[in-house]
Amino acid sequence: MSTNVRPETMERITTPELAAAFIEEQVKEVRAQVGDKKVLLALSGGVDSSVVAALLIKAIGKQLVCVHVNHGLMRKGESEQVIEIFRNQLDANLIYVDATDRFLDLLAGVSDPESKRKIIGKEFIEVFVDEARRLEGIEYLAQGTIYPDILESVKQAEGKKAVKSHHNVGGLPEDMKFELVEPIKLLFKDEVRVVGEALGLPHAMVYRQPFPGPGLGVRCLGAITRDRLHALREADAILREEFDLCGLAEKVWQYFVVIPDIKSVGVKDDSRYEGWPAILRAVNTRDAMTATIEEIPYAVLHKITDRITHEVEGINRVLMDLTPKPTGTIEWE
Repeated sequence: MSTNVRPETMERITTPELAAAFIEEQVKEVRAQVGDKKVLLALSGGVDSSVVAALLIKAIGKQLVCVHVNHGLMRKGESEQVIEIFRNQLDANLIYVDATDRFLDLLAGVSDPESKRKIIGKEFIEVFVDEARRLEGIEYLAQGTIYPDILESVKQAEGKKAVKSHHNVGGLPEDMKFELVEPIKLLFKDEVRVVGEALGLPHAMVYRQPFPGPGLGVRCLGAITRDRLHALREADAILREEFDLCGLAEKVWQYFVVIPDIKSVGVKDDSRYEGWPAILRAVNTRDAMTATIEEIPYAVLHKITDRITHEVEGINRVLMDLTPKPTGTIEWE
C-alpha cells in the first residue's frame, strides 16, 4: 500500500476480521520498510496517531520513539492526558516537548488560515528534527495521515482549489532526511476506529473527539492572540463537559467552539461590555467527507450559553453553526 491512491478494489474495513487482516499486512510492511532502525512518531493523542502508535509498537516495539509536542494550541488538559495515558498507562517511549512560546511567537499577527496551517506544519517538522538530532538511529518519521487528509489537500479536478492543506500532507521540507511511515493513510476515519479496537486500544481513546493537527489554531479565527486563545480553551472545555453530562459526547462525532476576531456590544455588571462571540459546532459524519448537523436540545444550549458567558472572560455571545458539509467544511479554517 505504498501508493497515495486508494485502490477501487480495497474493501472497507468494517469488521474485526478485516481489521486483523489489515493489521497483519501493515505489520509486515512496516517491518520490511524499517528493519532495525528507529521511528519517530508525531503523537498528538488523537485516534489517528494513537492507532499508528499501537500498530508500530506491535510491529517494531521499542524502536518507536513517540514525541508529543505541546504547541500551545491544545485543548484544556490535553497534554496532561496524553502523558498519563501513553507514558504512565501504556508504557510508551514518550518524549514531551513544550513548544508553546515557539509556536505562538511565529503565529503572532498571522491571520490567513493557510498561512497558519503551513507555519504550524513547518514548525512541527522542525521540532521533530531537533528531537531526532538528540537521538541516535532515527531515520523514519511516522504520521497519522488518513485518506481524507490526502483528498482534501490535492486538487480534485482542474480548476478546483484544494479545500485546505494538512500539516501532515505535502508540507515536508525538500531536504528532510526522514523517510515517512504512514500505515493508515488509505483509511477513512471510521475504519481507523475499527482498527484501533482490533489493536486493543481503550474505547475512550478510539472514540476520542477528533482534533485537527493545527489544534485550536484553526478555531481561534484570524490572528491568534493569547487572551482569545485562553477564552477559546475555556469555552471548549465547558462545551465538552456539558456534552458529557447530557449524553451527547457519545452521540456527536465532533463538537467544538470557534471564536472569530470580532467583537460586539454586550452588557455586563450593568455596563457596556465588548466581547467575542463563541460559535458552537456539532456535526455527525461517517467518513469526514460530508457532515450533517446534530440537533442540540434548547435546554442544553441555554445551559452552555449561560456558563460560557458568565464563566469565560471576554465572551458575551454564544452562537450556533447550522451549516452541513458541504457547503461548509467541518472546521472553519
